[in-house]
Amino acid sequence: MEIPVFTVDAFTNLPFKGNPAAICPLMHELSDDLYQKIALEMNVSETAFITRINPSDDFTTGSRFRLRWFTPTNEVNLCGHATLASAAVLFQYKNNVNPILVFETSSGDLAVTQQGEGYVMDFPLNPPTKQDPNEFKDIIKAAVGNHPVQDVYLSSNTKKLMVRLADSCNRSVLTSLKVDPAALQNSEKSGRVKGLILTMKGSPDHQPGYDFYSRYFAPWNGIPEDPVTGSAHTVLGSYWSKELGKKKMLAYQCSKRGGELKLEVRDDGRINIAGQTVTVLQGTITL
Repeated sequence: MEIPVFTVDAFTNLPFKGNPAAICPLMHELSDDLYQKIALEMNVSETAFITRINPSDDFTTGSRFRLRWFTPTNEVNLCGHATLASAAVLFQYKNNVNPILVFETSSGDLAVTQQGEGYVMDFPLNPPTKQDPNEFKDIIKAAVGNHPVQDVYLSSNTKKLMVRLADSCNRSVLTSLKVDPAALQNSEKSGRVKGLILTMKGSPDHQPGYDFYSRYFAPWNGIPEDPVTGSAHTVLGSYWSKELGKKKMLAYQCSKRGGELKLEVRDDGRINIAGQTVTVLQGTITL
C-alpha cells in the first residue's frame, strides 16, 4: 500500500517556520490503529487524514471531505494548522476547482476559502470563563514561575487553560520561559486541562502591529510545545476581542519557529482564522 504524504508548514510564508503538519489524502479509509501508527512515525504535532465522502468525487472536483487529526499519541477534536495545511494540499497539489472546501470533523463542518496568498478558516469560537488563580496555582507555578499573572481563564469544552501575563512583562519574558513538559503534566492531573495557553498583550503600535502574543503547551496530548496553534486562537480570539474591543486582530505565537495568524471574530459566534502555508516535503508512505 502506498499513501501520499505532504509536510506543510502552516501559519508562515517561510520554510521551517510556522507549524509543520503531515497531510495524507486517502482514497479509502484506514483503521484508527494505522492512523495512529502513521502519526507517531511522522512525529509532528498533528498528522491529518483527508478522505472522500462521496465515492464518485475525487480530490480535484470534490468540495466536502472528512478530516481527522492525530498527534503522536492520540486523536484530537480540533486542529487549526493541519486544517489549513489540508486545504493547501487540495488547492495547490490536487488542483481543487472549488472556491470553498468543507471538512466534516469531530468539531463540525469547517470551511476553508482561498484568500490572496493564503487561506481563511471558518472555525468555532470558544469563549473562556474567568477562574480563581488559586485553583490552578500548581500549573501556573510550573509554567511561569514567579512572573506576575493578570488573568486566568478556562475553556472547558476545549480543556484549554489560558494564563495572561501582567502587562508589566515584556515579550522577552514570554519567549524566554523554559517550560518543563513533565512538570506541567504532573501539576495538573484532574482532567480539566489538556492544553495551556500563555498570553500577553501585544505591540500594536510597532510594525507589524501584533495585538497579542502567545505560546501553547499540550504535554497531555503528547505535544511538549506546539509551534503555532489555530485551535488555541478560538479561545484567545474570544478573550482578546473583548479585552481590546476589536473584531479584527493580528496575533503572533512566539515559539522558536513562530507564526502569524489573522483573526476576525464574527457576530455569529464563530471566528475566521487566516494564514499562509509552505510545503517542504512530498513523498509516499509505503506499507
